[in-house]
Amino acid sequence: MKKKPRKTRRQLQAEKAAVATKLTEKANVLANPLESFEKFHKYIPKEGSNVELSTNRVTTLPVETVDWICDLMERNMKKLYEESSWGWNGEAKKTELTEDSAWYLIASSEGKKIGFSHFRFDLDDGVAVLYCYELQLELLERRKGLGRFMMQALEAIAAKNQMQKVVLTVLKHNPMALSFFYKLGYKLDSTNPPPSEEVDYVILSKQNFLCE
Repeated sequence: MKKKPRKTRRQLQAEKAAVATKLTEKANVLANPLESFEKFHKYIPKEGSNVELSTNRVTTLPVETVDWICDLMERNMKKLYEESSWGWNGEAKKTELTEDSAWYLIASSEGKKIGFSHFRFDLDDGVAVLYCYELQLELLERRKGLGRFMMQALEAIAAKNQMQKVVLTVLKHNPMALSFFYKLGYKLDSTNPPPSEEVDYVILSKQNFLCE
């Protein structure tokens, strides 16, 4: 009986990429990625009002919610962007925030929106990932554990949908954000630019060990 020929490295990579593509496509047709995680539907802080979380495609969000997202993004990040090589371009950022592939995890308290995460199910270097583009909170809602809770929700969503890792980009001159993500167990990703490339950001990730 003839042995089957061994698959080439290229064939194996192509098969792996095809599986990753199917996983991201499957995740992107979900109606509500947070639905099966009841423990992440509500955050109860030590002080203050309870916070409700929901996930939505950007295409289903009301105009006023999109306007608030863009406004909070500008209030929180414009100065940091202006201090980087990226610079700040409000129209370009709005285009990115409202692309059809964008998902949002939105935090609300007493009917008022207080924070959001812009994330996507995507391919990154041939791997299925949940890419966290933004995690933004209103100023008065910081240091209450909500940001950590929202990241845990994203990590649960990633694991449920067999995303290999959660990936995000952080500006080097944003020490509070760097400290926050390092404390959550995020490390330099394999796609992070080498030291020889003088960039003002780092790419961090946290592996979904269920996919290893």
